[in-house]
Amino acid sequence: MTASPELPQIDPAAQASLGKLVADASESISTIVRGELELAKLELRSSVKNVGVGVGFFAAAGVLLVFSLTFGFIALAEGLIALGLSRWLGYLVVFGAMLVLIVLLVIFGIRKVKRVKAPERTIATSKDTVAYLKANIKP
Repeated sequence: MTASPELPQIDPAAQASLGKLVADASESISTIVRGELELAKLELRSSVKNVGVGVGFFAAAGVLLVFSLTFGFIALAEGLIALGLSRWLGYLVVFGAMLVLIVLLVIFGIRKVKRVKAPERTIATSKDTVAYLKANIKP
């Protein structure tokens, strides 16, 4: 028979306990998660700032559009007057057209708002998750 090679002897004191390894792994994961959260906060802060500035530009454009519409409607009425309508009738036609457009927009808006529904699946899964956590987490 051949002699089997002897395994090196490991000093038990030098071995890290399983609990110590788990604690170290947990601490490392916690550090990584905190770092990821900090990175996400920094990225979101920049994104939120850009969104805010963008919304400000859109709001300014909207305000200018609303003021510009007044001049457009006056020009339309004056164009009708130039075609031979009396002044009061030209402005009344433009006003009537605006009222028709407003009524149509309100009708379409009401139809869309009536289609809005609660996020039923999300609510149901959230309730299921809460119920599961309450049932399976022991204080």
